[in-house]
Amino acid sequence: MNYELSHLPERTSKPRESGFTMAMDKGLSLREAENFAEVAGEYVDIVKLGWATSFVTPNLDKKLAIFREAGLPFYFGGTLFEAFIIRGQFDDYRRLLDKYKLEFAEVSDGSLEMDHDLKCQYIRTLSEQVTVLSEVGSKDAEKIIPPYKWISLMQAELDAGAWKVIGESREAGNVGLFRSTGEVRSGLVEEILTKIPFEKIIWEAPQKAQQVFFIKLLGANVNLGNISPNEIIPLETIRLGLRGDTFTHFLAKEMLDKLV
Repeated sequence: MNYELSHLPERTSKPRESGFTMAMDKGLSLREAENFAEVAGEYVDIVKLGWATSFVTPNLDKKLAIFREAGLPFYFGGTLFEAFIIRGQFDDYRRLLDKYKLEFAEVSDGSLEMDHDLKCQYIRTLSEQVTVLSEVGSKDAEKIIPPYKWISLMQAELDAGAWKVIGESREAGNVGLFRSTGEVRSGLVEEILTKIPFEKIIWEAPQKAQQVFFIKLLGANVNLGNISPNEIIPLETIRLGLRGDTFTHFLAKEMLDKLV
């Protein structure tokens, strides 16, 4: 940090199990990737190249080299995994992971209907090759999954070898964990947390109000994902209570009483 401030919440340090921030790259140029890594790299734990953008991204090798040089792990979005699966190209997908020397992979079924036992088998197989992040929830706004089902799916995927499970919201934050307005399904979140440890979940929360909700609920070291590159620094200030939304949240009552 550039100067001293007291009474800040303690942040975990990298590599971390909690307080994890996943940035969403939806098509950064090489220059933008360099600038992003310079400004926000300290606060980012992993970069997701969203859905199947890696298929059409120019100079992909050069971009990945920028992330590697900055010490930023990365992976290709779960929709790309699904695109390979629906075409019967799972072995090709595994070779793709090796080709780009990926250390992480996302297994999801948000765009296609997949038997859950089969999904867990993919997780088991890939976990022998890479660290697996599995995503739970549908990209279909009309498909409402009850809380007990979220819990059973998440637990089964963790048991199959997923390192963490991701709560689906899409890049807009308007499905899955959230209503179409972006409002958090708070009852669903709280029900999930009765069974699944919070450090095992990455909550996709691209909107500021969603980030604030999770930080107030679970603290500065909640795992958050689908964060836009230009929102990484703002998110870190929210985590530390240095933005209006959480300004008094982490301060002791005695300190606030003195001001009053």
